[in-house]
Amino acid sequence: MPNLVIDIGNTQAKLAVFDGEQLLRFEQAVNVTDAMADELISQYNVDKVIVSSVRKDEELNLGHIDSKKIYRFNRHMVKNINNHYRTPDTLGIDRLAAVAGAAACYAGQNSLIIDAGTCITYDGIDTNNNYYGGSISPGLRMRFKAMHDYTAGLPMIEPVVEFDKTFGDDTASAMRSGVQNGIKYEVTGFVQQYFANSPSLNVLLTGGDANFLDTVLKSSIFAPYIKIEPYLVLKGLNAVIQQHND
Repeated sequence: MPNLVIDIGNTQAKLAVFDGEQLLRFEQAVNVTDAMADELISQYNVDKVIVSSVRKDEELNLGHIDSKKIYRFNRHMVKNINNHYRTPDTLGIDRLAAVAGAAACYAGQNSLIIDAGTCITYDGIDTNNNYYGGSISPGLRMRFKAMHDYTAGLPMIEPVVEFDKTFGDDTASAMRSGVQNGIKYEVTGFVQQYFANSPSLNVLLTGGDANFLDTVLKSSIFAPYIKIEPYLVLKGLNAVIQQHND
């Protein structure tokens, strides 16, 4: 029977209905309401619900569902990876879900997961599903906002995906050069380092700015290894709930 997967991130919330591994429905909103969940549960005759939230104060009622059928995602539920993180209780559950998604979708392969959301995270998993840790850096819009908030004279500007200048010739383009080229060099450096350790590697791009990173990397030597996985976190949560179904 279908399962409902709910992923509540820092800026966006996502809902997906899966039947086995098949994605039947996807919804995205700033906040998840009980009415939204109710509609999907009723329409697809959902059997179980899994909820993952990085927002500490987020709570869905879903009181009409048997409590045995609602799962609050936590690290103990992930059975398909070997987690070697030194402080597993501090590992972001969104990162853990993405790694679980990579393990489910690319089993037995080396993968680097780059999640470009509010922050940019880099997490690797090897052919034996070992996860040792990763990296976290400010996201695209966070960098622009920080320059505006922590200076007296820099404006708040938006990124331009097609920006391709090496340097800026006015303040706005100089900011875009610093942020967007900086991310380009950062991402390329991480990918290069992971390739040095794992010559056979999937580079999985997910998160709201995944297409921006794809644009950044499409002319690089790594382009053949890049895969856009917009639903990777949701697939990871679905893999977890299927394991519990089994």
